[in-house]
Amino acid sequence: MARMKTRAALVHAFMTLASIQAADWPQFRGVNGSAISSEAAPGPKLKVAWEKELPGRGLSSPIVIGGKVFLTASSGPDQSNLHVFCFAAADGAVIWERVMKATGRTMAHNKTSVAAPTMCGDSEKVFALFSSNDLFAFDHSGNLLWLRGLTFDYANASNSLGMASSPVLAGDTLVVQSENDSESIALGLDAATGVNRWKKERPKAANWTSAVVWKDTVALQSSKGLTGINPRTGEIEWDYTDGAATIPSAALTETAIYVPSNGVTALAPEKGAASQLWRAEGLKPGTGSPLVIGDSLFVLNSAGILIKASTRNGDESWKLRLKGPFSGSPVAAGKYVYIGGERGDFQVVDTTAPEGEIVHTVELKDPILSTPAISDGAVYIRSDKRLWQLR
Repeated sequence: MARMKTRAALVHAFMTLASIQAADWPQFRGVNGSAISSEAAPGPKLKVAWEKELPGRGLSSPIVIGGKVFLTASSGPDQSNLHVFCFAAADGAVIWERVMKATGRTMAHNKTSVAAPTMCGDSEKVFALFSSNDLFAFDHSGNLLWLRGLTFDYANASNSLGMASSPVLAGDTLVVQSENDSESIALGLDAATGVNRWKKERPKAANWTSAVVWKDTVALQSSKGLTGINPRTGEIEWDYTDGAATIPSAALTETAIYVPSNGVTALAPEKGAASQLWRAEGLKPGTGSPLVIGDSLFVLNSAGILIKASTRNGDESWKLRLKGPFSGSPVAAGKYVYIGGERGDFQVVDTTAPEGEIVHTVELKDPILSTPAISDGAVYIRSDKRLWQLR
Protein backbone atom coordinates (compact mmCIF):
# COMPACT_ATOMS: atom_id res chain seq x y z
CA MET A 1 0.00 0.00 0.00
CA ALA A 2 2.82 2.43 0.89
CA ARG A 3 4.48 1.78 -2.48
CA MET A 4 1.17 2.49 -4.28
CA LYS A 5 0.86 5.79 -2.43
CA THR A 6 4.42 6.73 -3.38
CA ARG A 7 3.71 5.95 -7.05
CA ALA A 8 0.52 8.03 -6.93
CA ALA A 9 2.43 10.92 -5.38
CA LEU A 10 5.02 10.73 -8.16
CA VAL A 11 2.33 10.80 -10.85
CA HIS A 12 0.75 13.85 -9.22
CA ALA A 13 4.14 15.52 -8.87
CA PHE A 14 5.03 15.10 -12.52
CA MET A 15 1.58 16.29 -13.59
CA THR A 16 2.32 19.44 -11.60
CA LEU A 17 5.60 19.80 -13.49
CA ALA A 18 3.63 19.51 -16.73
CA SER A 19 1.97 22.86 -15.96
CA ILE A 20 5.11 24.41 -17.45
CA GLN A 21 4.15 25.74 -20.88
CA ALA A 22 5.80 24.70 -24.14
CA ALA A 23 7.48 28.08 -24.48
CA ASP A 24 9.03 27.94 -21.01
CA TRP A 25 12.68 27.16 -20.23
CA PRO A 26 12.39 26.34 -16.52
CA GLN A 27 15.89 25.21 -15.52
CA PHE A 28 19.49 24.76 -16.68
CA ARG A 29 19.33 23.49 -20.29
CA GLY A 30 15.54 23.65 -20.38
CA VAL A 31 12.86 21.06 -19.66
CA ASN A 32 14.38 18.01 -17.92
CA GLY A 33 17.87 19.34 -18.77
CA SER A 34 17.51 18.18 -22.39
CA ALA A 35 18.93 21.43 -23.91
CA ILE A 36 16.25 21.18 -26.62
CA SER A 37 13.36 23.57 -27.24
CA SER A 38 10.12 21.93 -28.33
CA GLU A 39 9.15 25.09 -30.22
CA ALA A 40 9.91 26.01 -33.79
CA ALA A 41 13.48 27.30 -34.05
CA PRO A 42 13.97 31.06 -33.54
CA GLY A 43 15.85 30.90 -36.86
CA PRO A 44 19.42 31.68 -37.81
CA LYS A 45 19.46 35.44 -38.47
CA LEU A 46 19.18 36.60 -34.89
CA LYS A 47 19.74 40.19 -33.80
CA VAL A 48 19.83 41.87 -30.39
CA ALA A 49 16.24 42.79 -29.50
CA TRP A 50 17.13 44.26 -26.11
CA GLU A 51 19.88 44.20 -23.52
CA LYS A 52 19.98 44.97 -19.81
CA GLU A 53 22.89 45.92 -17.58
CA LEU A 54 23.67 43.51 -14.73
CA PRO A 55 25.59 44.10 -11.48
CA GLY A 56 28.63 42.14 -10.43
CA ARG A 57 29.29 38.62 -11.69
CA GLY A 58 27.35 35.65 -12.95
CA LEU A 59 27.68 32.41 -14.91
CA SER A 60 24.12 31.25 -14.27
CA SER A 61 21.79 30.92 -17.24
CA PRO A 62 18.48 32.72 -17.58
CA ILE A 63 15.29 30.74 -17.14
CA VAL A 64 12.00 31.79 -18.73
CA ILE A 65 8.56 31.00 -17.30
CA GLY A 66 5.25 32.59 -18.20
CA GLY A 67 6.75 35.51 -20.12
CA LYS A 68 9.20 36.36 -17.33
CA VAL A 69 12.98 35.95 -17.35
CA PHE A 70 14.62 35.04 -14.03
CA LEU A 71 18.35 35.40 -13.42
CA THR A 72 20.90 35.62 -10.60
CA ALA A 73 24.04 37.73 -10.11
CA SER A 74 26.51 38.41 -7.29
CA SER A 75 28.16 41.73 -6.49
CA GLY A 76 30.46 43.42 -3.99
CA PRO A 77 34.19 42.91 -3.30
CA ASP A 78 33.60 39.37 -2.04
CA GLN A 79 30.45 38.73 -4.13
CA SER A 80 28.40 38.50 -0.95
CA ASN A 81 25.48 40.49 -2.39
CA LEU A 82 23.16 37.91 -3.95
CA HIS A 83 20.79 39.26 -6.60
CA VAL A 84 17.69 37.63 -8.04
CA PHE A 85 16.09 39.42 -11.01
CA CYS A 86 12.76 39.09 -12.76
CA PHE A 87 12.59 40.75 -16.20
CA ALA A 88 9.72 41.10 -18.66
CA ALA A 89 10.52 38.91 -21.64
CA ALA A 90 8.80 41.35 -23.98
CA ASP A 91 11.15 44.30 -23.45
CA GLY A 92 13.60 43.46 -20.65
CA ALA A 93 11.98 45.77 -18.12
CA VAL A 94 12.86 44.92 -14.52
CA ILE A 95 9.71 43.63 -12.82
CA TRP A 96 11.47 43.06 -9.50
CA GLU A 97 14.90 42.57 -7.96
CA ARG A 98 15.78 41.08 -4.59
CA VAL A 99 19.20 41.39 -2.93
CA MET A 100 20.27 39.14 -0.05
CA LYS A 101 23.51 38.66 1.89
CA ALA A 102 25.46 35.43 1.59
CA THR A 103 25.66 33.36 4.76
CA GLY A 104 28.10 30.76 3.39
CA ARG A 105 31.52 30.84 1.79
CA THR A 106 31.98 33.11 -1.22
CA MET A 107 35.40 31.98 -2.44
CA ALA A 108 35.46 31.07 -6.11
CA HIS A 109 37.92 30.72 -8.97
CA ASN A 110 38.36 33.96 -10.94
CA LYS A 111 36.66 32.43 -13.96
CA THR A 112 33.51 31.50 -12.09
CA SER A 113 31.38 33.34 -9.53
CA VAL A 114 29.05 32.95 -6.58
CA ALA A 115 26.12 33.24 -9.03
CA ALA A 116 27.09 30.12 -10.97
CA PRO A 117 24.12 27.73 -10.43
CA THR A 118 21.12 28.35 -12.69
CA MET A 119 17.68 28.91 -11.16
CA CYS A 120 14.74 26.57 -11.69
CA GLY A 121 11.02 26.93 -11.22
CA ASP A 122 7.45 26.14 -12.19
CA SER A 123 4.32 28.16 -12.92
CA GLU A 124 4.11 29.36 -9.29
CA LYS A 125 7.60 29.45 -7.75
CA VAL A 126 11.25 29.97 -8.64
CA PHE A 127 14.32 28.77 -6.73
CA ALA A 128 17.74 30.43 -6.61
CA LEU A 129 20.83 28.60 -5.35
CA PHE A 130 24.22 30.27 -5.03
CA SER A 131 27.74 28.88 -4.66
CA SER A 132 27.61 30.05 -1.03
CA ASN A 133 24.97 27.32 -0.50
CA ASP A 134 22.30 29.96 0.11
CA LEU A 135 18.96 28.83 -1.31
CA PHE A 136 15.86 31.01 -1.78
CA ALA A 137 12.31 30.35 -2.94
CA PHE A 138 10.18 33.18 -4.37
CA ASP A 139 6.77 33.38 -5.96
CA HIS A 140 6.55 35.05 -9.35
CA SER A 141 5.71 38.38 -7.71
CA GLY A 142 9.00 38.38 -5.80
CA ASN A 143 7.64 37.43 -2.39
CA LEU A 144 10.11 35.34 -0.38
CA LEU A 145 8.51 31.99 0.45
CA TRP A 146 11.39 30.39 2.34
CA LEU A 147 15.18 30.29 2.52
CA ARG A 148 17.90 27.89 3.59
CA GLY A 149 21.46 28.74 4.57
CA LEU A 150 22.72 25.25 3.89
CA THR A 151 26.16 26.03 5.34
CA PHE A 152 24.51 26.25 8.78
CA ASP A 153 23.24 22.68 8.36
CA TYR A 154 26.24 21.23 6.51
CA ALA A 155 29.26 23.29 7.56
CA ASN A 156 31.84 21.54 5.38
CA ALA A 157 29.83 21.39 2.16
CA SER A 158 32.01 23.73 0.13
CA ASN A 159 34.53 23.86 -2.67
CA SER A 160 37.50 26.23 -2.86
CA LEU A 161 36.89 26.75 -6.60
CA GLY A 162 33.18 27.50 -6.16
CA MET A 163 30.03 25.42 -6.54
CA ALA A 164 28.07 25.33 -9.80
CA SER A 165 25.57 22.44 -9.81
CA SER A 166 22.12 23.79 -10.63
CA PRO A 167 19.01 22.69 -8.72
CA VAL A 168 16.26 20.82 -10.56
CA LEU A 169 12.56 20.55 -9.81
CA ALA A 170 11.04 17.08 -10.16
CA GLY A 171 7.37 17.54 -9.45
CA ASP A 172 7.11 18.97 -5.94
CA THR A 173 10.65 17.94 -4.93
CA LEU A 174 13.56 20.34 -5.32
CA VAL A 175 16.83 18.43 -5.81
CA VAL A 176 19.98 20.27 -4.72
CA GLN A 177 23.57 19.03 -5.07
CA SER A 178 26.45 20.30 -2.94
CA GLU A 179 29.18 17.89 -3.93
CA ASN A 180 32.81 18.41 -2.95
CA ASP A 181 35.79 16.63 -1.41
CA SER A 182 34.62 17.13 2.17
CA GLU A 183 30.92 16.98 3.12
CA SER A 184 29.44 15.90 -0.20
CA ILE A 185 25.65 15.69 -0.27
CA ALA A 186 22.53 15.76 -2.40
CA LEU A 187 19.19 16.83 -0.92
CA GLY A 188 15.57 16.36 -1.89
CA LEU A 189 13.54 19.24 -0.45
CA ASP A 190 9.81 19.83 -0.21
CA ALA A 191 9.45 22.63 -2.76
CA ALA A 192 6.65 24.23 -0.74
CA THR A 193 8.59 24.51 2.54
CA GLY A 194 12.29 23.84 1.89
CA VAL A 195 12.28 21.02 4.45
CA ASN A 196 14.40 17.94 3.72
CA ARG A 197 12.59 14.94 2.33
CA TRP A 198 15.86 13.04 2.01
CA LYS A 199 19.61 13.48 2.17
CA LYS A 200 22.12 11.33 0.32
CA GLU A 201 25.85 11.07 0.99
CA ARG A 202 27.64 11.57 -2.32
CA PRO A 203 31.16 10.71 -3.58
CA LYS A 204 33.76 12.97 -1.97
CA ALA A 205 35.04 14.75 -5.06
CA ALA A 206 34.53 18.20 -6.54
CA ASN A 207 31.57 18.07 -8.92
CA TRP A 208 29.99 20.81 -11.05
CA THR A 209 27.49 18.74 -13.04
CA SER A 210 23.73 19.23 -12.85
CA ALA A 211 21.09 16.53 -12.58
CA VAL A 212 18.74 15.60 -15.40
CA VAL A 213 15.17 14.34 -15.00
CA TRP A 214 14.69 11.04 -16.83
CA LYS A 215 11.23 9.47 -16.68
CA ASP A 216 10.36 9.17 -12.98
CA THR A 217 13.93 9.51 -11.70
CA VAL A 218 16.46 12.26 -11.16
CA ALA A 219 19.86 11.22 -12.53
CA LEU A 220 22.76 12.50 -10.39
CA GLN A 221 26.18 12.48 -12.03
CA SER A 222 29.55 12.35 -10.26
CA SER A 223 33.09 11.11 -10.78
CA LYS A 224 31.82 7.64 -9.83
CA GLY A 225 29.09 7.49 -12.49
CA LEU A 226 25.36 8.18 -12.76
CA THR A 227 22.69 7.30 -10.19
CA GLY A 228 18.93 7.32 -10.71
CA ILE A 229 17.13 8.59 -7.60
CA ASN A 230 13.42 8.48 -6.81
CA PRO A 231 12.85 12.23 -6.30
CA ARG A 232 10.13 11.73 -3.72
CA THR A 233 11.87 9.21 -1.45
CA GLY A 234 15.58 9.40 -2.31
CA GLU A 235 15.68 5.68 -3.01
CA ILE A 236 18.21 4.51 -5.61
CA GLU A 237 16.35 3.09 -8.61
CA TRP A 238 19.41 2.27 -10.76
CA ASP A 239 23.14 2.88 -10.74
CA TYR A 240 25.94 3.17 -13.32
CA THR A 241 29.36 2.99 -11.67
CA ASP A 242 31.96 3.20 -14.45
CA GLY A 243 32.89 6.84 -13.81
CA ALA A 244 31.77 10.11 -15.40
CA ALA A 245 32.90 13.67 -16.01
CA THR A 246 32.51 16.27 -13.27
CA ILE A 247 31.81 19.34 -15.47
CA PRO A 248 29.71 18.45 -18.57
CA SER A 249 26.36 16.88 -17.69
CA ALA A 250 24.45 14.08 -19.41
CA ALA A 251 22.17 14.40 -22.44
CA LEU A 252 18.95 12.43 -22.71
CA THR A 253 16.11 11.21 -24.87
CA GLU A 254 13.01 9.21 -24.01
CA THR A 255 14.92 5.95 -24.48
CA ALA A 256 18.51 6.61 -23.41
CA ILE A 257 20.90 8.79 -21.42
CA TYR A 258 24.20 9.84 -23.02
CA VAL A 259 26.76 10.26 -20.24
CA PRO A 260 30.15 12.00 -20.54
CA SER A 261 31.91 8.83 -19.39
CA ASN A 262 34.99 7.36 -21.07
CA GLY A 263 34.13 9.60 -24.00
CA VAL A 264 30.36 9.23 -24.23
CA THR A 265 28.52 6.16 -22.96
CA ALA A 266 24.89 5.51 -23.95
CA LEU A 267 22.78 3.95 -21.19
CA ALA A 268 19.30 2.46 -21.04
CA PRO A 269 18.39 2.62 -17.33
CA GLU A 270 15.74 0.35 -15.92
CA LYS A 271 14.69 -0.76 -12.47
CA GLY A 272 17.82 -1.90 -10.64
CA ALA A 273 20.25 -1.53 -13.54
CA ALA A 274 21.58 0.69 -16.32
CA SER A 275 22.44 -1.28 -19.45
CA GLN A 276 25.26 0.03 -21.63
CA LEU A 277 24.16 0.41 -25.26
CA TRP A 278 27.48 1.62 -26.67
CA ARG A 279 30.58 3.64 -25.85
CA ALA A 280 32.49 6.07 -28.10
CA GLU A 281 35.79 7.04 -26.51
CA GLY A 282 36.52 9.62 -29.22
CA LEU A 283 33.54 11.72 -28.19
CA LYS A 284 35.00 13.76 -25.35
CA PRO A 285 32.98 16.80 -24.28
CA GLY A 286 34.91 19.80 -22.99
CA THR A 287 33.08 21.89 -20.39
CA GLY A 288 29.88 21.99 -22.45
CA SER A 289 27.27 19.26 -22.09
CA PRO A 290 26.23 17.18 -25.13
CA LEU A 291 22.72 17.28 -26.63
CA VAL A 292 20.55 15.17 -28.93
CA ILE A 293 18.59 16.33 -31.99
CA GLY A 294 16.54 13.52 -33.52
CA ASP A 295 18.87 10.57 -34.07
CA SER A 296 22.05 12.66 -33.78
CA LEU A 297 24.25 13.39 -30.78
CA PHE A 298 26.25 16.63 -30.71
CA VAL A 299 29.40 17.01 -28.63
CA LEU A 300 31.50 20.18 -28.28
CA ASN A 301 35.05 19.20 -27.35
CA SER A 302 37.76 21.18 -25.57
CA ALA A 303 39.28 22.28 -28.90
CA GLY A 304 36.05 24.05 -29.87
CA ILE A 305 35.07 21.39 -32.42
CA LEU A 306 31.40 20.43 -32.69
CA ILE A 307 31.03 16.73 -33.50
CA LYS A 308 27.90 15.13 -34.93
CA ALA A 309 27.52 11.42 -34.14
CA SER A 310 24.82 8.77 -34.34
CA THR A 311 22.69 8.04 -31.28
CA ARG A 312 22.54 4.40 -32.44
CA ASN A 313 26.24 3.60 -32.12
CA GLY A 314 28.26 6.80 -31.57
CA ASP A 315 29.75 6.81 -35.07
CA GLU A 316 30.84 10.28 -36.16
CA SER A 317 29.27 12.04 -39.17
CA TRP A 318 31.19 15.33 -39.29
CA LYS A 319 33.32 17.77 -37.31
CA LEU A 320 32.98 21.55 -37.44
CA ARG A 321 35.43 24.00 -35.87
CA LEU A 322 33.69 26.87 -34.08
CA LYS A 323 35.15 30.14 -32.87
CA GLY A 324 35.99 29.38 -29.23
CA PRO A 325 37.02 28.83 -26.56
CA PHE A 326 33.81 27.82 -24.80
CA SER A 327 32.68 27.42 -21.19
CA GLY A 328 28.90 27.16 -21.61
CA SER A 329 26.85 24.40 -23.21
CA PRO A 330 25.15 24.42 -26.60
CA VAL A 331 21.35 24.37 -26.86
CA ALA A 332 19.11 23.65 -29.84
CA ALA A 333 15.77 24.26 -31.51
CA GLY A 334 14.72 22.67 -34.77
CA LYS A 335 17.85 22.06 -36.86
CA TYR A 336 19.90 24.84 -35.25
CA VAL A 337 22.46 24.69 -32.44
CA TYR A 338 23.14 27.91 -30.51
CA ILE A 339 26.30 28.57 -28.49
CA GLY A 340 28.05 31.60 -26.98
CA GLY A 341 31.86 31.79 -26.84
CA GLU A 342 34.33 33.34 -24.45
CA ARG A 343 35.36 35.90 -27.08
CA GLY A 344 31.82 37.25 -27.26
CA ASP A 345 30.75 35.47 -30.45
CA PHE A 346 27.25 33.97 -30.41
CA GLN A 347 27.13 31.34 -33.16
CA VAL A 348 24.28 29.57 -34.92
CA VAL A 349 25.02 26.20 -36.56
CA ASP A 350 22.84 24.51 -39.18
CA THR A 351 23.17 20.85 -38.24
CA THR A 352 21.57 19.63 -41.50
CA ALA A 353 24.33 21.03 -43.72
CA PRO A 354 26.47 18.18 -45.14
CA GLU A 355 29.45 19.09 -42.93
CA GLY A 356 27.64 21.37 -40.51
CA GLU A 357 27.75 25.11 -41.13
CA ILE A 358 28.01 28.29 -39.05
CA VAL A 359 25.20 30.26 -40.66
CA HIS A 360 25.18 33.33 -38.42
CA THR A 361 27.30 35.05 -35.76
CA VAL A 362 26.21 37.82 -33.41
CA GLU A 363 29.16 39.77 -32.04
CA LEU A 364 28.26 40.60 -28.44
CA LYS A 365 30.18 43.02 -26.25
CA ASP A 366 31.40 40.69 -23.54
CA PRO A 367 32.92 37.24 -22.98
CA ILE A 368 30.17 34.62 -22.75
CA LEU A 369 30.71 31.81 -20.27
CA SER A 370 27.07 30.85 -19.74
CA THR A 371 24.53 28.62 -21.50
CA PRO A 372 21.69 30.13 -23.59
CA ALA A 373 17.97 29.72 -22.96
CA ILE A 374 15.29 29.51 -25.67
CA SER A 375 11.70 30.66 -25.28
CA ASP A 376 8.87 31.94 -27.46
CA GLY A 377 10.96 32.57 -30.56
CA ALA A 378 13.87 34.22 -28.74
CA VAL A 379 17.26 33.23 -27.35
CA TYR A 380 18.53 34.64 -24.04
CA ILE A 381 22.21 34.82 -23.10
CA ARG A 382 24.12 36.62 -20.34
CA SER A 383 27.60 37.81 -19.48
CA ASP A 384 28.83 39.29 -16.22
CA LYS A 385 27.68 42.71 -17.40
CA ARG A 386 24.61 42.13 -19.57
CA LEU A 387 21.56 40.05 -20.38
CA TRP A 388 20.53 39.95 -24.04
CA GLN A 389 17.46 38.82 -25.88
CA LEU A 390 18.23 37.76 -29.46
CA ARG A 391 15.33 37.49 -31.86
